[in-house]
Amino acid sequence: MRLVQITIPAGKRETLLSVLDDEDIDYIVADETSGREFSAIAYIPLPTNAVEPTLDSLREAGLDDDAFTVILEANSVVSRRFEALEAEYAEEEDEDRIARDELVTAAAELAPSTRTYIIMTVVSAVIATAGLLLNSAAVVVGSMVIAPLVGPAMATSVGTVVNDDEMFLRGVRLQILGLVLAIGAAFVFAFVVRHIHLVPPLEDVTTITEIGERVAPDFLTLVIAIGAGVAGIVSLTTGVSAALVGVMIAVALIPPAATVGIGLAWGQPLVSLTSGVLVLVNVLSINFSALVVLWYKGYRPQHWFWTDDARRDTLKRGAVLAVAIVLLSGFLGGVTWDSFQRATTEQQIQNDVDDAIAAFDSSHSLDRLDVEVTYTSAVPFQEPERIVVRVGIPPGESVTGLASAIRDRVEETTGSAVTVEVRYLASERR
Repeated sequence: MRLVQITIPAGKRETLLSVLDDEDIDYIVADETSGREFSAIAYIPLPTNAVEPTLDSLREAGLDDDAFTVILEANSVVSRRFEALEAEYAEEEDEDRIARDELVTAAAELAPSTRTYIIMTVVSAVIATAGLLLNSAAVVVGSMVIAPLVGPAMATSVGTVVNDDEMFLRGVRLQILGLVLAIGAAFVFAFVVRHIHLVPPLEDVTTITEIGERVAPDFLTLVIAIGAGVAGIVSLTTGVSAALVGVMIAVALIPPAATVGIGLAWGQPLVSLTSGVLVLVNVLSINFSALVVLWYKGYRPQHWFWTDDARRDTLKRGAVLAVAIVLLSGFLGGVTWDSFQRATTEQQIQNDVDDAIAAFDSSHSLDRLDVEVTYTSAVPFQEPERIVVRVGIPPGESVTGLASAIRDRVEETTGSAVTVEVRYLASERR
């Protein structure tokens, strides 16, 4: 619930108060004694979702932008008339929906000052880069907590639907600046770390699990980004703290951006390309889903004659985002298909290993323990490079030639040369 305070212009007192009376809204009026153009101050307790329609009615009756309108959160209101009003608005579909004015203020406050934004983004990217290189999920998560990316993403969408071009442009600029800073800071830090040997020498950074996970984006990453955008706007429009949602948005942006910088520092363009696609898909999906949810929830500009402009901008910007996402989703589709193909190939390799062992071992004394398939790198669209097979054999026995038999079968299946290594472990059957 909210407590709305408005200053009533001279000559409009009866008109504005009659609007409240007609809608059976309780209020208190106090005389305004500053000697300016205002005659009174009205204190109006309202359910949260009643604030916007009430203010719209008052503005139609003559409450202009020169008057002060203050919206405060009220912990409790004890009044029979208020309880009746609350019951009436509780029947609305979205009773937690905050007013447009609150939404604009909340979105503006989420976007910090440029200096603070730059510092926090750089620090977050450096910590994320360190966490990725250390293969520490805990450090990577810590970097997301301080990333200030939720504000610009929300401000861009809010600015669009309420026809606030200044807020929209600031949100866009901060998002672009944030991603450039994150990639640049990650590159510089990773370059220094590599050349002063703070990490063991690495030919391929995708051998680090935390990095490898971010160079093969599939359609599931699209779900994460869309969910982050929806959650961000829902938290904003209901007045719920956006801190945790900010972490979710940072999950979709900071680690992939840091991976781009690491790929550049290690001279692996494919790593930077694939993780860069992931960054673009995520940032576009967050903005698109936030825009759609805001329009669906009914937020419009304050003045009716701006509505057409806002609708046009929303459709145009939404269409651009949707087309870009569809185009980039072609890459995600390719990665998803590659993941399916890898799983199919690995299953076939396992079958080939079992068949080779069965044909090679007429006495059935060998047990296939496990099969490990490795690729040139974690980047998509790679062929199997090496296969490690662990085989159990009776104590005291030795086997030769099994690796060649397995390799012949696997190469026939995959159509490419692979290295096969068989490791024998003594095992007893009971």
